[in-house]
Amino acid sequence: MSQDPQPTLTTDEWHSWFSVQAGWTRATRNWLFKQAGLDVQRVLEVGCGTGVIASDMIRYGAGDVWGLDIDAQMLAGARRHERSLTLVQGDGHSLPFPDDCFDIVVCHYLLLWLDDPARGVGEMARVVRPEGSVFACAEPDYGGRIDYPPDLEELGRLQAQALRIQGADPEMGRKLGELFSAAGLSATVGVMAGTWEIPGSPDDGFEAEWEMRARDLTGLVEKEELHRLRSVDQQALEKGHRTLFVPTFYAIGRKVA
Repeated sequence: MSQDPQPTLTTDEWHSWFSVQAGWTRATRNWLFKQAGLDVQRVLEVGCGTGVIASDMIRYGAGDVWGLDIDAQMLAGARRHERSLTLVQGDGHSLPFPDDCFDIVVCHYLLLWLDDPARGVGEMARVVRPEGSVFACAEPDYGGRIDYPPDLEELGRLQAQALRIQGADPEMGRKLGELFSAAGLSATVGVMAGTWEIPGSPDDGFEAEWEMRARDLTGLVEKEELHRLRSVDQQALEKGHRTLFVPTFYAIGRKVA
């Protein structure tokens, strides 16, 4: 099957997508932040992208917030959106910070993209101070994905396949406990709850999600089939028949003194 290559997104388009993702996890993330008590001296987000989550931490009361990302263009976008962040370009596998220098270290939809997530968690544990916390705010697990009605089950399989092709691990969520334990962190792991408005509205993130699906699935499915799946999805949502649940895990790890 011959298809066009995946379209390249601008930094502003990535920022819009990261904002949609942040909306999915906001309730659990705010609960995590409340557990942490963000009115601490120093917080780091690893893989900060365009600064959506880091900016949210500032609004939640954190004072000295740092963001790290390997992509200079993402950091340029973060500077445009939130001037009070301290931004550093670097690799999550080898953080350019000394030991024990942050009170809290956070990541959000990051570990599934790392070549060596165990090393990434180990680095976050290294730079957080004793009695400080490491938070993996959201990591999906497509192995437990539920799509209903049945016509849409293929969509989940295709999206998991697309993630693997891009180098991600679509079953990262279930591995958080193992990763945090290996890094020497005392961890609590949980799964975010799912809620649905019935009937749903295609205006509620539907277009943004389908734009990203179309990008990810280029080369995996013919355009006609993608259009059919989109139509089935929209009709099921409007009739109140749609269920989509991707188990999304979080982990709170405390560094033992």
